[in-house]
Amino acid sequence: MKLTITKADRLKAKPDDANLSFGTSFTDYMFNMDYNPQNGWHNPRIEPYASIDMDPATMVLHYGQGVFEGLKAYRTETGGIQLFRPGDNFKRMNNSSRLLCIPEIDENFALQALKELLNIEKDWVPSAPGTSLYIRPTIIATDPFLGVRASHTYRFFIILSPVGAYYPEGFNPVKIWVTRHHVRAVRGGVGEAKTPGNYAASLYAGEQAHKQGYTQVLWLDGIEQEYIEEVGAMNIFFVIDGKLITPILNGSILPGITRDSVIALAKMWNIPVSERKIGISEVMDANGSGKLDEIFGSGTAAVISPVGEIKYGDQVITVGGGEVGPMANRFYQELTDIQYGRTKDPAGWIESI
Repeated sequence: MKLTITKADRLKAKPDDANLSFGTSFTDYMFNMDYNPQNGWHNPRIEPYASIDMDPATMVLHYGQGVFEGLKAYRTETGGIQLFRPGDNFKRMNNSSRLLCIPEIDENFALQALKELLNIEKDWVPSAPGTSLYIRPTIIATDPFLGVRASHTYRFFIILSPVGAYYPEGFNPVKIWVTRHHVRAVRGGVGEAKTPGNYAASLYAGEQAHKQGYTQVLWLDGIEQEYIEEVGAMNIFFVIDGKLITPILNGSILPGITRDSVIALAKMWNIPVSERKIGISEVMDANGSGKLDEIFGSGTAAVISPVGEIKYGDQVITVGGGEVGPMANRFYQELTDIQYGRTKDPAGWIESI
């Protein structure tokens, strides 16, 4: 396929690096590609950022048949631009697509198209400490049809947004609330897919958490409501008695790329790490016995997010004295050093632009 490029007549004013929020401003260009049964994926193009015209009956609006990804481009100290494990994002996107009956994309072509888009938009990659260019690849169903079936046509697009810290707290401990009344996903569904409906299912409980002064929701399994799954925007890790523990992937948990990177680094550093079922009761008991050392989340947006407080029912516990723990700090420093090119890439994770 030949990638075409259409130049914009006018470019936007770029935001100040020092005042970036998350996901509120967007670059001059976007990538688009279409799918139909006759031509497969076709007409790949980079063109000015613009609205997508939709029929009111467009299927994604009614049945949520869509998938997306999130990754970042980082400005190095020498002025270069690099990506962190982008191939894994497109691989995960195809895994999500299979669960949503969406035709798979050519992962290599998608990565090359993204690199071309970033070459055009390189001046949008911010350079202030902790900033980056957030990348949102998305596929949506585009048939104008109200019957319940998989769409026959799709749009694949990539948009870019210069961002600052995901959480207002920055790299400081956040407070999370464990809900006992809501579930996000169950095994056998699409919990492991990065699809819009999973996030819509989290909004109500998220609002309840915010009303109580908590940043995020910690989800339990949808059957017994005992076993920990993930936080709204992160996978979750526990340090109990010096051992690193994270819930095992079971079909209802998003297989996070940062999560996988943390596990890989732990093994490189000979830190005992275990992927297994872990109950909220075990965590509360570990806190009671003084063995709960740290809790932290992992994800593309925040990288590593220390947890300083958990509320479960009427119990509120402070983790690690409410301070950033040494293990969370070590993973954060190492991952961000790799992403921003301040240290050597240990596992072939970096793609230069």
